[in-house]
Amino acid sequence: MLDFVRGALAPGFAWLRAGFAGLLDLALPPSCAACGACPRSASALCPSCDARLLRIPRNGCALCQTVPATDPDGLCPTCIGASGPFAACIAAVAFAGDVEDWIHRFKYPVPGIGGLDPAPWAVVRELVRESAARVSGPSPHLIVPVPLHPRRLRQRGFNPPARLARVLAHDRRTRVDPVALERIRDTPSQTGLARKERQRNVRGAFRARGRIPPHVWLVDDVVTTGSTLAEAARTLRRSGARRIVCVCVARTALGGVPPSLAGPCTR
Repeated sequence: MLDFVRGALAPGFAWLRAGFAGLLDLALPPSCAACGACPRSASALCPSCDARLLRIPRNGCALCQTVPATDPDGLCPTCIGASGPFAACIAAVAFAGDVEDWIHRFKYPVPGIGGLDPAPWAVVRELVRESAARVSGPSPHLIVPVPLHPRRLRQRGFNPPARLARVLAHDRRTRVDPVALERIRDTPSQTGLARKERQRNVRGAFRARGRIPPHVWLVDDVVTTGSTLAEAARTLRRSGARRIVCVCVARTALGGVPPSLAGPCTR
């Protein structure tokens, strides 16, 4: 009930939403977004439901997250010698099990409940914050979400990565620009495509608007092979970005195995 009311209040009345939610917390102790029965503290999930999420090991390479890092920059031996458009690609959890369901519900909310299903939004918001907390170094000059094509944006009504980017920009007290990068070609879904096919599918799909500052975070919900992120990052680099860190909620396991066992760099 508490999360429903929080989600239903209009986003423009943040002060009212925060105050009303505080009063409800006193009267109705918040419950787990998953089971609805167990009480929770500051987290959206109770410890039991949270334990069902498959975390990616924290000591993994900052690029592939599949094997332990071995150098001061947080890279594994394979990724140290690799050249690519971004410096790191960080996700907190594997895109499997409960995480897959939470992200699907976040991206495709049921209509008529305030525009965004509050339970998956609470969970996904915490997970992208967990991903961001794993990024080493200073905060970026700019946070940019991976954009949807205008046609798909009209169909869906919102861009999931843009919502995530706003959360991180607020937390880091930095700027977010949801239109710094635009998708100029409506590419088919990447689902089911092999790596080479994914790369061809997104080639030339993006355009940067204006000059991009040197340090950028590029935000998406799920990374699989990294083809979309790589093409977006190359576009940002052509417009001035020099260090790009990709921050995602989840990462798809390669070969159907957990990320910690999947093998070398996924770029």
